[in-house]
Amino acid sequence: MEIKYKRVVIKLSGEALAGDKGFGIDPPTVQKISESVKEVFDHDVEVAIVVGGGNFWRGRLGEGMDKSTADYMGMLSTVINALALQDALEQMGVPVRVQTAIEMKEVAEPYIKRKAMRHLEKHRIVIFAAGTGNPFFTTDTTASLRAAEIDADIILLAKNVDAVYDSDPVTNPDAVKYDALSYIDVINKGLKVMDSTATTLCMDNDIPILVFGLDDPDNILRAVSGEKIGTIIEGE
Repeated sequence: MEIKYKRVVIKLSGEALAGDKGFGIDPPTVQKISESVKEVFDHDVEVAIVVGGGNFWRGRLGEGMDKSTADYMGMLSTVINALALQDALEQMGVPVRVQTAIEMKEVAEPYIKRKAMRHLEKHRIVIFAAGTGNPFFTTDTTASLRAAEIDADIILLAKNVDAVYDSDPVTNPDAVKYDALSYIDVINKGLKVMDSTATTLCMDNDIPILVFGLDDPDNILRAVSGEKIGTIIEGE
């Protein structure tokens, strides 16, 4: 199989790790996702992963709480998910390093760009956890920031839906699917792909985003090979 993208950032939602349980971590689901990531890794693709934490905590759940505190709690939940992914991948014989934007040296490395680049060059998967280390930024923005820092070819945005639509396809059977969009389209149409900060960061650094469904684990490999799936977001 011919590979189109040599260095990728895979953005996984925390909910993806919960499977049908909807909360926490579902080990069989994590196993299945890790097998898909390993398949891509085995094709000599340099893989970095950014994982969310919504299966444990979302900032909006902290109603009445200081926003910064709620966001820091969310960052810590991403570390739990990163360690679960690391464990599953390592059990498959894949070398993995977790790097956190908040230092916790007993469980992971601190995020250092040069070290992350070296891991990728040494053919190790790097999982970026704890967001950007700052409140008021989402893990979508983390994916865009890390992709820019490590000079990734693309962000693979794995979702629960198979593409970007003009409205929610779950509640609207007439929702229109987009095969391709520009960054400006996403912002102007108010499409809930990534938050506006993340989209703008990708636009400023010319990083394409491929939105696709994670329902079929083989989609990650299809995405890396350049197969026409989901919705591609890039410049005009």
